[in-house]
This record gives sequence, C-alpha cells and structure tokens, in this order.
Amino acid sequence: MGTDTVIQVKKLSLHYGKFQALKNINMEISRQEVTALIGPSGCGKSTFLRTLNRLNDLIDSVQIEGDILIDGKNIYDKSCDVVALRKKVGMVFQKPNPFPKTIYENVAYGPRVHGIKERKKLDAIVEKSLREAALWDEVKDDLSRSALRLSGGQQQRLCIARVLAVEPDVVLMDEPTSALDPIATQKIEDLIRELKEKFTIVIVTHNMQQAARVSDRTAFFLNGEVLEMGETEIMFTRPTDQRTEDYITGKFG
Repeated sequence: MGTDTVIQVKKLSLHYGKFQALKNINMEISRQEVTALIGPSGCGKSTFLRTLNRLNDLIDSVQIEGDILIDGKNIYDKSCDVVALRKKVGMVFQKPNPFPKTIYENVAYGPRVHGIKERKKLDAIVEKSLREAALWDEVKDDLSRSALRLSGGQQQRLCIARVLAVEPDVVLMDEPTSALDPIATQKIEDLIRELKEKFTIVIVTHNMQQAARVSDRTAFFLNGEVLEMGETEIMFTRPTDQRTEDYITGKFG
C-alpha cells in the first residue's frame, strides 16, 4: 500500500453563483488507494470530485478558493496545463458514455489526441488498456464492432479502458455502477480492487456496502463539508461523529 500523498486539498471552497457547494475542505489522498466519497444527494461529493481535474471550470458561475496540489503542483495555478491535467487525472462518469465509434477507436482516441499515430503502438495500447479494464477476452475478436452495441457493464469497462489508455496517475469515478445491474456492478468492483495496484482511485458512491467493499479510506460529506474522513473499516464500525453513524446506518440520506 502506498502511504505517500498524491493529492492535497487545502481550504477548498466552491460557489455556484451565490450558492456555496463546498466549504473549507482539507483532505489528503494517498497513492494506490481507493478513497470513497459518501453522503446524501446534493452534499457536494460530485462537485468535489470534479474539482480534482477542473471539470467545474466549464460552468460559468463557478468561483473556487483554496488549493489542490497533485504531486506537489497546484492545479489551480495559472501555469497549469488543463489538457495535461486531465490526462493525468482521468474521469469515469455515472452513465457509460462510449463514443459512437468502434471499440478499438474508443480506446485509441486518447493516445491519438496525445500524438501517438503508429498502428503497432496503438494496437499495443488498446490491448493493454482493455486487459487492465477486464474487457479484452470479451471483445478481442470483434474490436471493429460499434461500442454502442456492448452491454451497459461492458460499456462502462470500455470507458475505464479509454481512461487508462492515456496512462493516468489518478482515476476519478462518479458513481460508476449506479446504472448497472448487480453482476456488472460486481465486475467493476473487482476491477477497482485490481486497478489500485497501479492507480490512485477516488470514487463517489451512494452505496454504503460498495464503499465498505472497495475503499481503503472514506470521506463523509454533508452540506458541502467533510464531516469525517478515515480508514473505511474504522469509520464504518466506530465513526466519531453521530451524523456519520446515522447516515451509514440508514437513518437519513
């Protein structure tokens, strides 16, 4: 297990216009661990996740204060290259969103954008990424098929492969299994446990059992604040804040 910190969040606050969505968040996220973000709907989890690769920049009325350091560099500094940041910090969304292209072209897309044109190299990247996403054996004989013909669970693993193809350090997942059935969900959870051998993963989930199964550390969000953060096992069995306990045991949320 890596104990070194990859992401350091310092005094992070975020407003959408007059509404404050995040309030003074301080957090450290360790390398090659899975950090789960839990909390009721609208408490700021997904907003926080999107600050980690600056996806909130795309919203007009957003104001952000504080610092987020990734490997010691402030990603909100004016010198930060956002394209390079999003290569380093990949994102898997709630609903699978494959491009309306072949399976091969979905995975090769990112490497092509970043300048890799040689077919042999692309072939190797596509195979490696699909293997890492536990999808290769299911699709290897038909890489020219449309990605839209895959099942929902396969599409989500393809989206994970697409993120992995550009060799990120950090993978963000925003409720990656909420649109999937239990069997597809289990495959993604198994995959998350494997991926943390190589990647740092931050996952937003509404599913307490999922957080307990896949994460090393958990942060509990409520009304835009992190009420508590710690080792998942300790937090789920001996939380320090009564509101954390009430949420985990299903008294609200």
